[in-house]
Amino acid sequence: MSTDSGLRRLALHTLLAAFPGHSAPDWALELLAEGLAGHTLFGTNVADPGQLAALTTRLRSARPDALIAIDEEGGDVTRLGHRTGSAYPGNAALGAVDDPELTRLVYAAIGADLAAAGVNLNLAPTVDVNTADDNPIIGTRSFGADPALVARHAGAAITGLESTGVAACAKHFPGHGATVTDSHLELPTVDVPLATLHARDLPPFAAAVAAGAQAVMSAHIRVPALTGDLPATFSRAALTDLLRGEYGFRGVIVTDALEMRGAAGTAGSIPRAAVAALAAGADLLCIGADVNRALVEAVATEIVAAVGDGRLPLARLEGAVARTAALAAWSSRPRPATDRDGDLGVAAARRAVTVEGTPADLRSPLVVQLEAGFSIAEGRVPWGLKPHLNGTEQIEVVAGSTTPQALADRAGDRPIVVVGRRIHSSPAGRALVGELAATRPVGVVEMGWPSDWRPEGARAFIVTHGASLANGRAAAEALGLAR
Repeated sequence: MSTDSGLRRLALHTLLAAFPGHSAPDWALELLAEGLAGHTLFGTNVADPGQLAALTTRLRSARPDALIAIDEEGGDVTRLGHRTGSAYPGNAALGAVDDPELTRLVYAAIGADLAAAGVNLNLAPTVDVNTADDNPIIGTRSFGADPALVARHAGAAITGLESTGVAACAKHFPGHGATVTDSHLELPTVDVPLATLHARDLPPFAAAVAAGAQAVMSAHIRVPALTGDLPATFSRAALTDLLRGEYGFRGVIVTDALEMRGAAGTAGSIPRAAVAALAAGADLLCIGADVNRALVEAVATEIVAAVGDGRLPLARLEGAVARTAALAAWSSRPRPATDRDGDLGVAAARRAVTVEGTPADLRSPLVVQLEAGFSIAEGRVPWGLKPHLNGTEQIEVVAGSTTPQALADRAGDRPIVVVGRRIHSSPAGRALVGELAATRPVGVVEMGWPSDWRPEGARAFIVTHGASLANGRAAAEALGLAR
């Protein structure tokens, strides 16, 4: 049976696809011409600013109002800086400074970079309140653990970003900050009363709506008191009753990637997840990163079938298309180019650094970087002090795979500076620091989400609140090791 062409076009207009490589395949352009809402770009699509601008121009040749989305949060989640690290500190650093005007300026600079590259939808800022210190997926992507602080910076970030003509997408509704599992891999549960959700997790989303956020992204998390057994992405109570009804949001509800286990794993497939999300009130569906034409066609076919068999009212699909089209029109309006301060990122990162102890006791050290994993959201992005060091030797080790004595032998008479991310969560890392500090001058640089842990016996403890290129420069400067 053939697919209704009109319904297929409507279905396509709710989808953000993706493709690999630095140039767009023919099918990606053909689907745009046939109605596809747009594409999400990832690090694998980005080589340099000139290539990216050429790619987005090519995509718009298929349809001028195409939505071209990207996850550019600054800090630890960057696509523009995936080869070097971001030139800007991320949200945790901005929250530590707690100057909303600085946050506005940083996000305006990020927006200017994206606008120059032809990107018109930034899947940022993250406005989750990170109340779980061991949150494996949010952490330094959050402005902090205080709802009021996160709310004021959410508003500032959205104002700055959208001043450049790039649409902001506040995420992850109704709040991913209290989770201790990753929704890329499973369906996390936040089992709290609605009163807790309203007091702790939702104020930043209220601020995002008030600031004029063009989009809000749903989370693949389960909140039993709100969503029952469903993830928020499939919950009408969350998306329609709460976000639209109670908070008055009139923009586009975007889903997190439907390929994630928290969505596709719950629905049984990506096409079924798409229908469930639309029925709940979502308007624009991120399929994910691993996408080809066959998958896009399968999703569109399932949406059309759902309209035919009553699972998805036609009016709901038409409403989603209308909102997505309005976002495309908003993003297509010309804006004047914004001047960018090339020193802003490092200047902001410097303000976020906290220093305890005496870094001057650590002259001419051996720098030991503890290898750390990365989340799926971050991807493998360079981090640390090495690009900024003034000839100081740095080595990389895995905590637990080397002995303190081996590092002491390598250092000789030199002090040792240990650089890590979330050292507090690594028993081997903590033990290594403690044993080294018992025999020689040791400093510690923490570039992950901060904790109450303090390295006993260390001469200096430096916290950067993030691991971007800018954060690394600020840490090297605080140690007096920057070239």
